[in-house]
Amino acid sequence: MAIANSPTQLTPQLITPENFQPYGQVIFPTDDGKQFDENDAQLSLAAGIPRFYIMHLRKVGLKFHSLARHQQCTQCLGSLGSKEWFMAVAPASSALEQINLEQIAAFRITGNCFIKLNAGTWHAGPLFAEEFIDFYNLELHDTNINDYEVCNLRKLYNLSFDLHV
Repeated sequence: MAIANSPTQLTPQLITPENFQPYGQVIFPTDDGKQFDENDAQLSLAAGIPRFYIMHLRKVGLKFHSLARHQQCTQCLGSLGSKEWFMAVAPASSALEQINLEQIAAFRITGNCFIKLNAGTWHAGPLFAEEFIDFYNLELHDTNINDYEVCNLRKLYNLSFDLHV
């Protein structure tokens, strides 16, 4: 039996619109009445029925060994109650084996914003150390059934990650 390497330490960076741009968008509050522009979430939900719900997650920790993606839609996530959380991401790729491992990045997401993941963006999370956090989630009604692909990094590359916060 092969012994897995110890987890790779990944230090999350504070999310900004600029550093998150390869993976999606960061959406901050704006004044009511502001006209739609490039700073608003650029959504792609035409492939099905949008689903907006509150997702209750119990303590998931700060470690991961797989990435998931949804290629048919964008996904928006944000915590309720101004809770801080983390997301690990990698740019979209055409195949599991083409994930650029050097481009896996982790972000610290403050409770005053949402993120929009581009279609196809690989992601692990939401990650957090609290007992539970509730999240707003916007995706398609069948995203986790018909548009859910997982890359097991441990199995493919003998690789796992631990966020160093």
